[in-house]
Amino acid sequence: MIETAQIALEAGPCAFLLIWVKSQNLLLCNSDRMNEKPVIDASQEKVVLLDQETRFAPNGIVSRTLLRTDNMRVVLFGFSEGQELTEHTSTQHALVQILSGECEFSLAGKPNQLKAGDMVYMPPGLAHAVRATKQFSMLLTLSKPVSGIPGRIAGSVSSFATV
Repeated sequence: MIETAQIALEAGPCAFLLIWVKSQNLLLCNSDRMNEKPVIDASQEKVVLLDQETRFAPNGIVSRTLLRTDNMRVVLFGFSEGQELTEHTSTQHALVQILSGECEFSLAGKPNQLKAGDMVYMPPGLAHAVRATKQFSMLLTLSKPVSGIPGRIAGSVSSFATV
């Protein structure tokens, strides 16, 4: 048996739709933007206070698109303790920064314990999953691979020196 509930939230100029799905003692929360406009307009500068923009839902996951351009997307996530995203892949480069709390981030089946201040890079096609061991927040940056150029070359700039 599946039960669902929907709650609309208004947070300043942004609106969210939280959808809870309860099935076999598992409570998931998915947020769909009621207004597709990201928090940041890509044509204008803006300071974003991530701790103030992060939202949490009881027994759920809340996501907010902060920035969207033709080549990248930045998404802020808030996970309640025990919530998880099951294993999946992405066609894009992904950079995850853990902002608060703790989680288990599995990369190609290998679990990694992460905490605030940690960062993970995932190339396109890498199987990964995440589970909140404590309430946590993360910032996900997705960037599209440059077509015709291998990922390792596309992401490097030869004029910068490495330290």
